[in-house]
Amino acid sequence: MASDWEISSVGEVSHVVTKGTTPTTLGYQFQESGIRFVKVETLSNDGAFYKDKFAYISEEAHEVLARSQLRENDILFSIAGTIGRTALVTAEWLPANTNQAIAIVRPNTDAVLPKFLRYVLTNPSFTQTANTKTVQSVQANFSLGELKLSKFNLPSISDQQEIVGVLGSLDDRITLLRETNKTLEAIAQAIFKSWFIDFDPVRAKMEGRAPAGMDEETAALFPNELVESELGLVPKGWSVQGLDQIATYLNGLALQNYPPTGTDDLPVIKIAQLRKGDTIGADKASRAIKPEYVVKDGDVLFSWSGSLEVEIWCGGEGALNQHLFKVTSEKFSKWFYYLWTRKHLEHFRQVAASKATTMGHIQR
Repeated sequence: MASDWEISSVGEVSHVVTKGTTPTTLGYQFQESGIRFVKVETLSNDGAFYKDKFAYISEEAHEVLARSQLRENDILFSIAGTIGRTALVTAEWLPANTNQAIAIVRPNTDAVLPKFLRYVLTNPSFTQTANTKTVQSVQANFSLGELKLSKFNLPSISDQQEIVGVLGSLDDRITLLRETNKTLEAIAQAIFKSWFIDFDPVRAKMEGRAPAGMDEETAALFPNELVESELGLVPKGWSVQGLDQIATYLNGLALQNYPPTGTDDLPVIKIAQLRKGDTIGADKASRAIKPEYVVKDGDVLFSWSGSLEVEIWCGGEGALNQHLFKVTSEKFSKWFYYLWTRKHLEHFRQVAASKATTMGHIQR
């Protein structure tokens, strides 16, 4: 029963709470291969490792950085820059090491299950509390001391096992759905490219073939001729238009001008929230903004400064901050302007990079 659970702290249930060191400060350089080295960007928002975002160090550097050599069942918790990304270290990632932006929590397995403790550290309320205790200098920092003192409810080991079993099943289901979403997104982009970039259905009809992968009614929507345009050959009867002609790109507000009232406020959606897909720990703004600046699930958001991204927002209601466009259209379907904006994203990134001083951006 929850009423029987003890109140404990991260430090009380752990043998070690420490952090690593950047190897370059000791004269060791990163290299193309070798011992895996975990940075904050190696950790996903949902507790996984990005395989392609490990850095690598030499075995000699790994030996010198003995304090931060990772072990199976260590829990990683990011404490600098982005606060609260977690991961459970399993044997497949070892040997590995990490830097000072990531705390290493080595649980006492007589007191707490490693998977349970990771769920504790991943809990939004834990992360939100951690964010309130960060020290802001060049970047946010959450101290090891605060991490050790952080309190949580500690069930018995048998209760932990039941909780981990339920949450683990949900995690497996979420992972499967995300993989399915990625596959569907890739299929959608491939079809879009075939139909609207390469004009495969039109070329098939020009050659007397039936367009592949569509019924007769859909095939009838495509002409059987290509004509010259300002962008080269396009299907006859189609026109060339700018993105701003097919959709409206509404820039967000300087929401510091709409301070929270304490009642029914909205979380502020900035680039950081767009990248991680939720508003946990976000600033708040008054709801007294025009309705068009309220973001809802399913809206298309485009960050045009810093890290350029286009995403369909699924993180709940929020307020649109500056440096983000909310993309809408009264004439065209969402899939059409979303995929066209994504089509141009790499070009936009190149434009932003060419203009970058401290932070690249594009203009409308």
